[in-house]
Amino acid sequence: MREARQDIKVKKYSIGLMIGLFAFLMLILPVRVQAAYRVQINESDYDSFRAVFNAEYYYNDNADLQEAIGFDEEKLFQHFVTCGIFEGRSGDGIFCLHTYMKYEDLQAAFGGDYGAYCRHYLEYGKIENRIAMTGNERTEIGEFTTLYDTSEQRAVNVELAAQRVNGTVLQPGEKFSFNKTVLPRTRANGYVLGPSFAGGREVESIGGGICQVSSTLYASLIMAGIPATERYAHSLPVDYVPHGMDATIAGNSKDLKFVNTLPYPIVINVTAKDGVLTVSLDPYEAG
Repeated sequence: MREARQDIKVKKYSIGLMIGLFAFLMLILPVRVQAAYRVQINESDYDSFRAVFNAEYYYNDNADLQEAIGFDEEKLFQHFVTCGIFEGRSGDGIFCLHTYMKYEDLQAAFGGDYGAYCRHYLEYGKIENRIAMTGNERTEIGEFTTLYDTSEQRAVNVELAAQRVNGTVLQPGEKFSFNKTVLPRTRANGYVLGPSFAGGREVESIGGGICQVSSTLYASLIMAGIPATERYAHSLPVDYVPHGMDATIAGNSKDLKFVNTLPYPIVINVTAKDGVLTVSLDPYEAG
């Protein structure tokens, strides 16, 4: 009888230990929803951005800030590095991060390191006469372009997913799910076989290739300064976006999600034609 009781105690102890270990692992392992993720300028890069900021210009060029902030140089700068940069605003009328990040060679070199773009402009861009402002920076919030091979079967999936995402309008605070928008990857929904990753190797699956659309969308979110609430990296490197700017999709278990954090409606414009895939996030005006 005593042995039976001891056996029960050991089993209870083992179960408790397993529960405790599971709870510990849940704390240290990456969670699926990365709600804490925030696209931002690092404070260590502030000095670089002060070099492309003029408080008087920023105040005069942004009527919405004149009443909300007034002429307070430090508050205006804080708005510039936390919001204005990602809204496509220029700090001095000469340099716009949103415009400068469109250079493909800089995207490949710097990815989402915003300070690196600014430092490159100050040290090299000016001398190289690179375009750092076009005059219509606010017409789009974030944009990214990738290339695909139209001769490959996966192109069918790329173009179909692009078509289904195109024109999606999000009101302030509205949520977006890539999975729901592009529909289940089945033959009935028009998808075909294409290469995808599974278990650390390349395989063929229905819908293979749609991750290029989700990754291009994620890259445009980075450009716009809109954080993803759920995003996963591929198990293997991809060649269509810089490292760290990809977003894999897998069944219903892995999705790309985000919330429109801007105070106005936006529309996701997507084009996929002749091997060029472009995702642009733009202000939406009903008309």
